[in-house]
Amino acid sequence: MSVLRITPSIHSSVSSRLLRLSIFLLLSLPDSKGKAIWTAHLNITFQVGNQIISELGESGVFGNHSPLERVSGVVVLPEGWNQNACNPMTNFSRPERADSWLALIERGGCTFTHKINVAAEKGANGVIIYNYPGTGNKVFPMSHQGTENMVAVMIGNLKGMELLHLIQKGFYVTIIIEVGRMHMPWLSHYVMSLFTFLAATVAYLFLYCAWRPRVRNSSTRRRRQIKADVKKAIGQLQLQVLKEGDKELDPDENNCVVCFDIYKPQDVVRILTCKHFFHKACIDPWLLAHRTCPMCKCDILKT
Repeated sequence: MSVLRITPSIHSSVSSRLLRLSIFLLLSLPDSKGKAIWTAHLNITFQVGNQIISELGESGVFGNHSPLERVSGVVVLPEGWNQNACNPMTNFSRPERADSWLALIERGGCTFTHKINVAAEKGANGVIIYNYPGTGNKVFPMSHQGTENMVAVMIGNLKGMELLHLIQKGFYVTIIIEVGRMHMPWLSHYVMSLFTFLAATVAYLFLYCAWRPRVRNSSTRRRRQIKADVKKAIGQLQLQVLKEGDKELDPDENNCVVCFDIYKPQDVVRILTCKHFFHKACIDPWLLAHRTCPMCKCDILKT
């Protein structure tokens, strides 16, 4: 009997890839009631100074009893210290100029149905529920019978807390919820799905062990070279210490879009080739990770 040996570093990478494949298979299987799982695309928009920041991601899933419809509006929090909207008398801090609004509610304390109905009675056009603390961005299709035609989506705790903090800081956050992808079983029989998964895993391990060392060495050298080029490019960008009277300190100018703080005298800012500027302590790590301007996506290596 032959034994396949995998080095620890390769094993870690293989485990990560197999975990992603397992998650895909889990989504490919029907839920407990045999229903399909529908993902939700969230187009999140808010304004920082004169700059509109927009983020699009497949970061949620529709509830089992939610209509699969597009809905949009300003994101609104429950009033008071508790964000779970379990009290039937819960009110929501809806801006006066908002014609359409979505309730952002914390999971826990009562049923999904109760939370959604409380928001619906207050006039919400849709409900976004974020998961428990400590669950990262894990989501699942909620069960919420008796919520009429209210669109309900679950997002992860990390994304929910990010939205919560933006709103608590006074940002006007709007979201467009779009219907994403449908996940259905490959075959109706679970054993056949498991057999397919195991066969694909064995084939992948043999191919991986045969080809990965060469690809890894090449990609490692390339990553190191790119990182060195990025560090060199960052070092060549202009630095400026802000002082009283500089136009960058004008309250009508943009804030730093990385940390959202205003510029103050004695702040050290780095000016990119696209003329956008940011706190040096904020933009240097950003450029090392992304190498592009967070506002206009200008690539510092290409310019």
